[in-house]
Amino acid sequence: MARYAAFLRAINVGGHVVKMDTLRRVFEAMGLTEVKTYIASGNVFFTSALTDTHLLEENISGELREALGYAVTAFIRTPAELSEIARYRPFPDANMEAAGASLYIGFLAEPLPPEAQQKVMSFQTQVDYFHVPGREIYWLCRIRSSESAFSLARLEKALGVQATYRNANTVRKIAANYAMPKN
Repeated sequence: MARYAAFLRAINVGGHVVKMDTLRRVFEAMGLTEVKTYIASGNVFFTSALTDTHLLEENISGELREALGYAVTAFIRTPAELSEIARYRPFPDANMEAAGASLYIGFLAEPLPPEAQQKVMSFQTQVDYFHVPGREIYWLCRIRSSESAFSLARLEKALGVQATYRNANTVRKIAANYAMPKN
């Protein structure tokens, strides 16, 4: 059995309220085991005999659509991937630790092609910085994100791909609690 983290898009945002025990039941009904959730934003951890993460994403998204009545996209990461994402430092520490700065991590299904990466970089300003390695988008906002001219919805629309975003502090806590092996 392999361990996974599912980061779900469209959970407890935009008027879609979902209780975490409902998510756990849907995952368990799929035959997934050791199901746990972390905060009410669609972070689910589980074990599965399946090793094809794309198939897991499709199955979970389909079951959640059926159970909840609307589209929910699942982005799966292994514990090793999650640990690497949590440790990754995409910007100089001085920028990431500046007063008022927040780092967000966007989870994608696939790496962006070069032209889409260039599109992301075109949104960069003196306030908003981006870095796009692999299947993640790192957004460093040097002011409150609500005060930035940039928005995640604008990025998604420009790229034509779905993603789900988490604050880097949340991702680090998740990695520390769920991705790292317990001794």
